[in-house]
Amino acid sequence: MFMLTAVGFVKILRLMESQLRDLRRELNLLAEKDSGLAVRGGVRDVFGEDSATEDQPTTPWTRAVASGVELLRDPRYNKGTAFTEVERDNHYLRGLLPPAYISQDLQEKRVLANIRSYEDPLQKYIAMMDLSERNERLFFKLLIDNVEELLPVVYTPTVGEACQKYGSIFRRPHGLYISLKERGKVLDVLKNWPEKNVQIIVVTDGERILGLGDLGLQGMGIPIGKLALYVALGGLRPSLCLPVSIDVGTNNQKLLDDPYYIGLRQKRTTGEEYDALIHEFMLAAKQEYGEKVLIQFEDFANHNAFKLLAKYGRTHLVFNDDIQGTAAVALAGLVASLPLTGGTLADHRFLFLGAGEAGTGIAEIIATEISRKANIPLEEARRKIWLVDSKGLVVKSRWDSLQHFKRDYAHEHEECKTLLSAVQALKPTVLIGTSGQGSTFTKDVIETISSFNEKPLIFALSNPTSQSECTADQAYTWCKGKCIFASGSPFGPVTVDGKTYYSGQANNAYIFPGMGLGCIIAGVIRIHDDMFLKAAEALASLVTKEHLDKGLVYPPFQNIRKISAHIGAAVAAKAYELGLATRLPRPDDLLACAESCQYSPVYRPYR
Repeated sequence: MFMLTAVGFVKILRLMESQLRDLRRELNLLAEKDSGLAVRGGVRDVFGEDSATEDQPTTPWTRAVASGVELLRDPRYNKGTAFTEVERDNHYLRGLLPPAYISQDLQEKRVLANIRSYEDPLQKYIAMMDLSERNERLFFKLLIDNVEELLPVVYTPTVGEACQKYGSIFRRPHGLYISLKERGKVLDVLKNWPEKNVQIIVVTDGERILGLGDLGLQGMGIPIGKLALYVALGGLRPSLCLPVSIDVGTNNQKLLDDPYYIGLRQKRTTGEEYDALIHEFMLAAKQEYGEKVLIQFEDFANHNAFKLLAKYGRTHLVFNDDIQGTAAVALAGLVASLPLTGGTLADHRFLFLGAGEAGTGIAEIIATEISRKANIPLEEARRKIWLVDSKGLVVKSRWDSLQHFKRDYAHEHEECKTLLSAVQALKPTVLIGTSGQGSTFTKDVIETISSFNEKPLIFALSNPTSQSECTADQAYTWCKGKCIFASGSPFGPVTVDGKTYYSGQANNAYIFPGMGLGCIIAGVIRIHDDMFLKAAEALASLVTKEHLDKGLVYPPFQNIRKISAHIGAAVAAKAYELGLATRLPRPDDLLACAESCQYSPVYRPYR
């Protein structure tokens, strides 16, 4: 009589798992080849996630067909009380759910009512994250349908507080945590991630989180939040997204003393050891996910941000959202405002408070746009732009002490130690804040710039709200309603002398989701600066006269998925033009392709 030992049984299980993986791999390859399973542009949709496949039944695969408690515990496939009678029978859910059937729309209303019952924004954030851990599709449907209300909850400004308290509110891990302990094993760590078709990675080392400084591993809230916006606003599929936090320690003593801190308890590592870990990660990401995986650098400190972008921009598909994404969204607002101010960008004089990666990134894209539109040398265009850093106006006499990325904007001028003295001396028409320092656009500064401008542009871009250079109320009140105002964090309408003013939100969320969508539908292998220029132009073109009449220089967020599709199509078109796209043949209608590929959170019927 044949006796099956425990060891033999384990071997059989492993063999079955291996065969199942091989079968799924073959099915994926067949799906990729079969034009009947591909949406426009040839983007794979094996798991029924995009808007073109909403009516197609799907099977909830894990290692096998998910059923019972395992199905209810899997946020990708769990539908809660929205499982139909047939699905409850087919997937062994009888008795595991209350008998009532509640549709996804009704579930959404119930969850939204619960979230609105919280007064504390952080409690709302925690409730949203808990929902994402239980029911992924319901989370994204709720966010998509109520984007203007919930965007400030899942991202700025609330995400800043969430990162500061991340250790205390930590529940389940999201993404991958790669620390110095994983040196030499980063590829193995990536292989632990369950999704194998990753196409978007947002990575941070936590050294410069928003305007809050070094938050170490607790900066993981930013990649998680960014990728939630890639899905909800850009229409990328959740299965394609991977948040990563690189933990090399922190110089934040308060965190090191916090018993709930979840990262390495050591001072931040720098130099060769830091560079080696980042390089190992970059090589492993390409090895595991291929040439076309898009890696977004997020919230790295200035001394690393520029270096990493320059080092890997030629070998990987990368961009830095703080440098390039912020630049594109700011440029879009400036271009959209021209019908209100009159003239061209070349007619303006720009003054920045803040000369870090955001400030110099915006300055460079403005100079590039002026150079191209006015047909003048880039160096001449740069002379229209001035920077103020912590030591005052950036001028030639400070050349030897300046960081390399500031030197292009060090012009001949006497020194000005304060922002107010720089405004008085230079008489700018545009004032842009990227300092990360709150309340630095003082009443004197706003009143002064308003005294010699009929319609000054004031962009207070620092996040979160506490770090904004001024509020909308301050800007409109101090300039008596003359200015065109935009900010990084959202502000409500402001009434001055009986007239109501609306401020635009210069949020990177307008740009990076569409950038990611465009890269995926075109199969982009490298990102060119012209693609960000095209994204900015596409965003500005969507600002209508109706928006401008209200003082808005950005379109409303309620249309953000259509905005992202337009930006994605524009980015993809530029990639094809530059020869950087690999998905051939090029779709005839890139906008229709982008829209058809967008993720849909509607529940799928299960076989």
